[in-house]
Amino acid sequence: MAVAKKKPAAPVRIDFKKEDTVKVISGRDKGKTGRVLQVSRETGKLLVEHVMMIKRHTRPNPAKQIKGGIAERESPIQASNVLIVCPGCGKAVRIAHHVDPVAGGKNHRTRVCRKCGVTLDRK
Repeated sequence: MAVAKKKPAAPVRIDFKKEDTVKVISGRDKGKTGRVLQVSRETGKLLVEHVMMIKRHTRPNPAKQIKGGIAERESPIQASNVLIVCPGCGKAVRIAHHVDPVAGGKNHRTRVCRKCGVTLDRK
């Protein structure tokens, strides 16, 4: 009997970028804040600094200078479980988008805080 292959899920639109500061709003690490280290649009998950820490057992490998033992590292967290922290008001907020027309008939989208209106994109 043939096994049906699973279709890959469509990439999720994530409004978070690397180096953003986010706050966890649900899950076992609720209330923690951290910096985004990695964004995976294929799985819809983020890697946040000091959030969802797991213990990883590694074997020693002298050829690669790996010592071995129990190491702690971050595990990915679902993007829907975090909110971005606004640099203006310092609160966890939702993201709005402002579309500005640019020369040449193009548009430029910027991420904006829904509470205070400060631009979240770094220049």
